Amino acid sequence: MRLARAYLSRVAEPYPADLAALVAEVGPIEAAERVRTGEISPTVASQTSARRAEEHAQADLDLIAERGGRLVIPEDEEWPRWPLLALENISGHRCGGEPLALWVRGPHFLADAVDKAVAVVGSRASSGYGEHVAGEFAYGLASAGMTVVSGAAYGIDGAAHRGALSAEGLTIAVLACGADQAYPGGHQGLLAKIAREGLIVSEYPPRVMPARHRFLTRNRLIAALGGGTVVVEAGRRSGAKNTAAITLALGRPLMVVPGPVTSASSVGCHELLRDGRAVSVSSVAEIVESVGRFGDDLATEPAEKESDLGAPQGEAMRVYEALGKRSGVSDEVVSVESGVPLERVRALLPELELAGLALQVDEGWQKLEMR
Repeated sequence: MRLARAYLSRVAEPYPADLAALVAEVGPIEAAERVRTGEISPTVASQTSARRAEEHAQADLDLIAERGGRLVIPEDEEWPRWPLLALENISGHRCGGEPLALWVRGPHFLADAVDKAVAVVGSRASSGYGEHVAGEFAYGLASAGMTVVSGAAYGIDGAAHRGALSAEGLTIAVLACGADQAYPGGHQGLLAKIAREGLIVSEYPPRVMPARHRFLTRNRLIAALGGGTVVVEAGRRSGAKNTAAITLALGRPLMVVPGPVTSASSVGCHELLRDGRAVSVSSVAEIVESVGRFGDDLATEPAEKESDLGAPQGEAMRVYEALGKRSGVSDEVVSVESGVPLERVRALLPELELAGLALQVDEGWQKLEMR
C-alpha cells in the first residue's frame, strides 16, 4: 500500500483529479499497477504517462527515512482525516482535493498536531511591522497550545515559524518541494530546526524542486491544515490572498491584521476587510476565539497597558531594566545586559514603546520612567 502511494505521488503532479478518482474506485495498489501497464483512461494517462516509468518508490521511502521522515497515507492513523476531507468538497474549484499521500519529517503525530491549528501567512516582501506582528502572534498562539501552520517562505511565514519556536511550541512548514529540500536556501537553519522540533509536510516526494505552480497547489494544504487563516500582510497580488480564497472556500475563519493605510504590503488585507470577506484581529485572544472550540476560547476584554498596571513582568522587565537611562543603547547591548535572546528583545522593545516605557532615539533605545 505504502509503495503504491509513494509511486503514485511521484508519477502525477498534484492535484491529479482523475488519478485520485481511480484510486478511490479501485484502491492504490490496483491503480498503481494500471498506471504502470498503461491500462487507464486517456485522462489518467495524460496525468501520468510522462513519469509512469519512474520506479523510485522504495528509494524515496529510504531517503525520507534517512532524513528522519516518513510517508503518511490515508490508511494511517496519523492521517489528518477531518482537516483534509474538506478539500473534497471544493475539489472542483481552483485548488484540488485531498492529496494522495504526504511526505512528513518531524517527531510529532500529524493528526494530533493539526487538531488545534491556525495558519499564519503573508507577504514575502514584508515590513518590520508585519514581521513583528506575525512573530508575536505566533508566539502567543503557540503559548496557548495552538499549532502554527505556514509555508516557510521569507517574510511573514518565516517570522511566524520563528515566533512559535521561540515559545517552544509546535509549528508546521508546508513546502512546495520535497520535504528533504531546504527552500528557500536562507531558511536552511530554520527548516532544520522545524524538522527537529516541529513538522515539515509536503505533497511532493524527495528530490522534487520548487516551481511556481507548486506554491499555489501547496497553499490549499496550508489552508486545510489550519482551523482558520490569519493574513498578516498581503499585497494586491499575493500568494497569501490565494490561501485566503481557499480558506473561504473551505468555510474556515479568515482573519486579517490591519496595517498602515500607506503601506503597499497591507493593500490586500484592506481589500479583504473592505469586501467583508475577513474579520479584523488585533490580538492572540481574538484569533483563538475565531478558530477555537465553541464556548471554550472566548476572548476577554483587552487588558490595560502594562504601564497602567505597574511594572512589566518576566523578560519584558529584564529588557526594560537594561535600557539606557540618559541615552539610547542598541538592541544588541540590551540583549547582552538582560540575558534575553536578541530576537525576543527586538519583539519586546516595540511593545515597551507602545506602553510608554521605552523611546527609540538615534543611539538606540532609552528607558522612560514608569508613572
